[in-house]
Amino acid sequence: MPVSAESRPVPNGFYQNKPHPNSDIITIDVGGQLFQTTKQTLTLAGPKSLLSGVSSYDQTVPFIDKDPELFSILLSLLRTGHLPSKAKAFDLQDIIFEAQLYGIENLLINSHSNPSQFEAYNLETSLVLPLTGRESPSAISTTPFGSVHVAHGSKITSFDWSLRRKSTILTQFTAVDSLLAISPKIVAAGATDFSGLQIIDLDKGFVRETLNWDNVTRSSSTVQGIGSSSEFLFTSFESGRRNSNAIMVYDLQGGFRPVIEIGHCEIFGADLDSAIPATKLNWVSSHNLLMASGSHSGPSGMLGNIKFWDIRSGNVVWELKEKVDCFSDVTVSDNLSAIFKVGVNSGELFFADLRNIGSENSWVGLGDRRKVINGKKEGVGCKIESHGNQVFCSKGGDLELWSEVLIGASSKSENKLKDRVFRKNLMGRANDMGGSRITHISFGGNKMFMTRKDQQFVEVWQSSVKF
Repeated sequence: MPVSAESRPVPNGFYQNKPHPNSDIITIDVGGQLFQTTKQTLTLAGPKSLLSGVSSYDQTVPFIDKDPELFSILLSLLRTGHLPSKAKAFDLQDIIFEAQLYGIENLLINSHSNPSQFEAYNLETSLVLPLTGRESPSAISTTPFGSVHVAHGSKITSFDWSLRRKSTILTQFTAVDSLLAISPKIVAAGATDFSGLQIIDLDKGFVRETLNWDNVTRSSSTVQGIGSSSEFLFTSFESGRRNSNAIMVYDLQGGFRPVIEIGHCEIFGADLDSAIPATKLNWVSSHNLLMASGSHSGPSGMLGNIKFWDIRSGNVVWELKEKVDCFSDVTVSDNLSAIFKVGVNSGELFFADLRNIGSENSWVGLGDRRKVINGKKEGVGCKIESHGNQVFCSKGGDLELWSEVLIGASSKSENKLKDRVFRKNLMGRANDMGGSRITHISFGGNKMFMTRKDQQFVEVWQSSVKF
């Protein structure tokens, strides 16, 4: 119902009329349509929201000169924490723009791209994010609520949580090999043929800082891998002469101040073990350890090592040397308390229970172990990542989802660690299967992001959005 035209302007775009007689209920006129809600509901918008001042109008009815239909959707968001079903009739960007005007975009993000909404068994390809140029993605990194940064060639393209393209910037690298999102606006980027780790402001398109490792030979320091925890940034460096390597730990909260150098190796003669720099860095928060893994192709085949570092002391607390069916890729899951690898020869999945670290024959096969004997390189190019209670493993163009099956309360007791049972499912619909080889898997918000060889786009896998 339209209100009387006899209104007078007040600060922040509000106009005043008569209030509701109940002091707990507030009436708002938005674009000529009256809405009634409680002051408690409006306080959920937060103190910095445009709506925070509305509840203070005890003697007047505030008028907001905005779209009433979009306001109705946002009011439902405040009341329930979710978008109503009628939101499907609107373009998401229109809803985002209106939420930004009211200062409640954070509530919209929490509703639309919350990590708690991730449903592994429900994922299917929902859209693709096209990239400019001819280069296929070389690295990908996400933020907890679903922003994604993609390196392709010398460029980095960013998409916000709603998957709207924000920017594409040109870097100094010939090709970006390692990429880590520090925030929705800041990334760490490095390459195996370019010295230094660059901290890049994506909004402004400039390098804020370059972090280098001072090696003994005083040569360049190329980046082999990047990882992080809530407090620290981890970077694996190798000297330009490829005769030394180390992992540097930087303080994320202290302006990237160097904290400690760990795993410093100088290579002498034919010592291939020390020649292997870490190419994958995973923080294991449940144990406060850094897992660093790397592999090398030598005369006797693939060799690799997995080390768990205590960054406080700088010591290795556990090490696994890979000689038979070395990993093609490896990951660690805090939720499942286990390490998982894909064997480069067998192409099969193995796990090692973190509570059984240090024992002989730590790896337990989850597939056909006879393939190891055959010696076929069926695992070359396979990728593996963990997320939540699941493990995702690529085989060519297909993706397997592995989950633990709990059988009774004793299935995780110490004398039954090797009896843990995992089962796999093939992901996606029939038309999602196959295709080019999967090259990267990453997770953010309620989505999974995937890239493929020689494809100039990013696949977005998502369960149906619940309005």
